[in-house]
Amino acid sequence: MSFETYKYGLKPLEDKGLYDSFFEHDSCGVGLVADITGKKSHDIVLKGLEVIDNLKHRGAVGADNLTGDGAGLLISIPHDFFTSKMAEKKITLPDLGCYGVGVVFLPSDKTDQKNCEQIVSQVVTKTGQDFLGWREVPVDPKVIGTLSNQIRPAIKQFFVGKNLNNKNSSDFENYLYLIRKKIENTIIDRKIENFYISSLSSKTVVYKGLLKSDQLLNFYQDF
Repeated sequence: MSFETYKYGLKPLEDKGLYDSFFEHDSCGVGLVADITGKKSHDIVLKGLEVIDNLKHRGAVGADNLTGDGAGLLISIPHDFFTSKMAEKKITLPDLGCYGVGVVFLPSDKTDQKNCEQIVSQVVTKTGQDFLGWREVPVDPKVIGTLSNQIRPAIKQFFVGKNLNNKNSSDFENYLYLIRKKIENTIIDRKIENFYISSLSSKTVVYKGLLKSDQLLNFYQDF
């Protein structure tokens, strides 16, 4: 419940107009940056990271003062950036909207990591979509705290090509959701731990982690 100051201290805000105190609740810090013309730019990403930095008072910090309780950024898929990075791996991405990007936290154990990657590619193929390949997300581990580093997963992205028979973009998003759930359930059935999908979409991609808000920019080298 929100409060306002008055002469004897604090009192709950009264319901007025469109405001209803029923919908009040505490939450972590959230910010939004957008270009109302719909133009994509790196500047928007940097402004988003600035907002996150200004919200660091909303996050908890470990005893080492370098381990945060989590921070992240959701952005629209940077098509030109991903196209150039995957071209370096001899992989050609389809047009924007015709592929999905998955972000996964993988186990540090190499055997488990390989098994997870095989499950991801197999599930994508079995659902009738095209598995295009993997990309390791470059990070700077020196930026984060010792405690975070001790449990830091391998962070990778995988790319899913849209089956050309799926003409509707919303249908493709639905397929990606089903792919995500199938992957997660298969991983659980195989009893593999420390696997997590941050996002899987043809529209957006998520960069996050057990970070302080002011570590996000320098930890993820993509920024």
